[in-house]
Amino acid sequence: MSVAGKKPHVVVVDDDLDIQDLIVAYFRPKGFEVTCFSDAEAAIKECVNAGQSWDVVLTDLRLPKMSGIAFTVQIKKNRPNLPIILITASASAETAVEAVEKGAYDFIVKPIHFPQLRISVARALYLNSLKGDISELREIVKTASKSQNKVIGCNPGFLMALDVAKRVAPSTANILITGESGTGKEVFAKFIHNEGKRHQGPFVAINCSSIPEQLLESELFGHSKGAFTGAQEKRIGLFEVAQDGTLFLDEIGDLSLSLQAKLLRVVQERTIKRVGENKEIPINCRIISATHKDLGVAVKNNQFREDLFFRLNVIPISIPPLRERREDILPLAESFLRRFALENGAQARSFSKEAIKFLLENHWQGNVRELENAVERAVVLCDKYEISLDDIKPLAIRAHSITESNQNMPGENTFVLQYADQLPSLNEVVHRYIEFAVEKNGGARDKTAKELGIDRKTLYKRLRQDMTEPTSLTGFSSKNALDLHAFK
Repeated sequence: MSVAGKKPHVVVVDDDLDIQDLIVAYFRPKGFEVTCFSDAEAAIKECVNAGQSWDVVLTDLRLPKMSGIAFTVQIKKNRPNLPIILITASASAETAVEAVEKGAYDFIVKPIHFPQLRISVARALYLNSLKGDISELREIVKTASKSQNKVIGCNPGFLMALDVAKRVAPSTANILITGESGTGKEVFAKFIHNEGKRHQGPFVAINCSSIPEQLLESELFGHSKGAFTGAQEKRIGLFEVAQDGTLFLDEIGDLSLSLQAKLLRVVQERTIKRVGENKEIPINCRIISATHKDLGVAVKNNQFREDLFFRLNVIPISIPPLRERREDILPLAESFLRRFALENGAQARSFSKEAIKFLLENHWQGNVRELENAVERAVVLCDKYEISLDDIKPLAIRAHSITESNQNMPGENTFVLQYADQLPSLNEVVHRYIEFAVEKNGGARDKTAKELGIDRKTLYKRLRQDMTEPTSLTGFSSKNALDLHAFK
């Protein structure tokens, strides 16, 4: 398989030196590396010793010591995925069929029509590249099937939290995961679920801060038909959906006091009542909660019930912020790079030294989520094998620079000052503001939508428009805009 960033390597096996010269003269000026052999046995030996760089082989059907078909069979023993194109002066349907059955990729008739040969070579390179990507994707899927949520980290504080998660996973105890937004609390919750006795049951997650109180009660407990305006049919709540599995309550610190009281009863009695019903329904699911808030402080300020806190906080797990686990930044970034490159069919496969230095030194206020978003966007926008500093730095620091500017000039509207000569369009202002809000919340889009007073679909639509129709405010040129459309 050819690797992005290196010349495609074509190997010619033909005892006719004139044919060799013609192929070399045609392909080398077009950026190909070409190696020639007059002897098939020498080519086979070289393929065994150092043939991993070969991308496609062109061989004559009639060779001095063996036929091109026999040569193909020998090469395929060592390089089963290496495309081999046979070239012959006398072709027949029977010969072509035999060649393909023995592993040949294509069949070219002399005199060589070089544009046709080039198309055949290009197709072979492309298909072999796809095989490599598919093979890599299968490995990722295979690995994912063994551990659906790979937890990456080697920081001592992170490993301590992971060790606690591993030890408590088989139990039935309630767990409270704390940490800043974007540190990976849901990843930990899924890890605990998958390592526990309920791994065959459902894992159900809900963000308690993204749904209004009335709707949240219905989401959690369900409702009967006609329980309230708009309840046109009976609804099963998430506690029932998570039966024999795990219910993950994210941002539990944002629950209202009235819902906290109802949740406390569920935790104590292990039963629920659907909204509009009096029937007690037994529930059997593990509860894992998470919050970025200090619930101890919230209890002191009468913002969170102390009895519920003690019920949920049986096993506390604290995840350190990314800035305190610098040794984990690069492994995380490389993992995101591989995943997003495959998902988007992108060329990017590595980071430059300058990009790595920036990744390690950046503050990452939004933690792992911000890092993930920055890498995803860099992968999508980068059209090279290597992600450079220019590819990732402007995307990662834009929100921080806006925040710092506002802090440095607290009494000024810096956005207006920047465009005092020519005001931006309203659409540009909306794009800029939504980007700022998402970055401010560390990439938490549900939370951002709630704070902006819009639904999630509207937010996602605005963000997609920003990705495909960049303006001058986002730092993209018109060329970048055209490049973006090429990815669609």
